[in-house]
Amino acid sequence: MSAGNRPFILGPAFLLALMLWSSATMAADSALILDDRSSASLCANNAACWQAMTDTVMGGVSDGRLKPDVIEGRSCLRLTGEVSLLNNGGFVQASLDLDNAGLLDARGYAGIEIEVFGNDESYNLHLRSADTRIVWQSYRASFKALPRWRTVRLPFAGFQPYRIDKQLDLSKLRRLGVVAIGREMRADICIARLSLYP
Repeated sequence: MSAGNRPFILGPAFLLALMLWSSATMAADSALILDDRSSASLCANNAACWQAMTDTVMGGVSDGRLKPDVIEGRSCLRLTGEVSLLNNGGFVQASLDLDNAGLLDARGYAGIEIEVFGNDESYNLHLRSADTRIVWQSYRASFKALPRWRTVRLPFAGFQPYRIDKQLDLSKLRRLGVVAIGREMRADICIARLSLYP
């Protein structure tokens, strides 16, 4: 066989690079479902479990509850409560670790998609990363939860840093929270599906 007819053989380093590129491309082509409420418990698809948190951890008096529910025929997670500004408080939150084993690399995605039903109030979605080491630090985006099922897309580029100087590092996401915050209000919001969209 002459030199011009030799078969081209791919080396191991090239094959590994091709597999990694393929994985990143696949991630960017389909949504990553974090929770579709297929569980009847507080646990999500990613094996982490939702938790209710309120400002009582910092001396406030807001009250919040979190439970699985069914609204207009759809299984969902329902956060209810009363947000109070007394004692420098002011929030009720449903929080979820994004990766049960550590940090989530979300660089292959454009943002967060959430299907919600609410009480016509504005809510926040807060992200925490490996860089948010103090409890009040986060990256925040707001949305309105209408009294009907609605899909809301929140691009990562729209999240604003709060009490932190670093920009959001998508390779090190740790937790998210759906939050009623900043004013006296009755919280009542249901989440049917939560995912990262490409």
